Amino acid sequence: MITLKGNTIYLRALEPEDLEFVYAIENDESIWEVSNTQTPYSRFLIRQYLENAQQDIYEAKQLRLAICKNGTPEAIGLIDLFDFDPRNQRAGVGIVIQKQEHRNQGIGSEALELLIKYSFTQLQLHQLYANIGSENNASINLFTNFGFRCVGIKKDWNRFQNHYTDEGLYQLINPINK
Repeated sequence: MITLKGNTIYLRALEPEDLEFVYAIENDESIWEVSNTQTPYSRFLIRQYLENAQQDIYEAKQLRLAICKNGTPEAIGLIDLFDFDPRNQRAGVGIVIQKQEHRNQGIGSEALELLIKYSFTQLQLHQLYANIGSENNASINLFTNFGFRCVGIKKDWNRFQNHYTDEGLYQLINPINK
């Protein structure tokens, strides 16, 4: 796996030592709305997931990377390529920074920039997309700052706490492949 290094952070493959970190994120009910999670995950299931994380993106159709500050091995967030479709050269993107104190510091921007470059140069993807809730202004701003454009709204798409919210489909076409 190529280490993806930026000015203040780097992206790395998940390790068995990331069990508690991934467990904490997957079971944090405060982010279930943005991650479309409805049930908690056991340590057993996450351990199995981490054991299979050695599969490459072509086999797993997903690539989940830990976001770490330079000089430290501890993960502070995750960034994913999911629904990887090599035939149509596209993948979805998701990102989460675990703790509030690490947000609004440019970490998400740097991680997304590294993942976009990797996706378009190494994987030679034609497009990336993100599904973002209409009330998630931080994510909308993050993705639109990198050229993602809202190409559609899914009305009343997600139900959370007895109300429905819209979800936007944001798309970025590789400018080299246009």
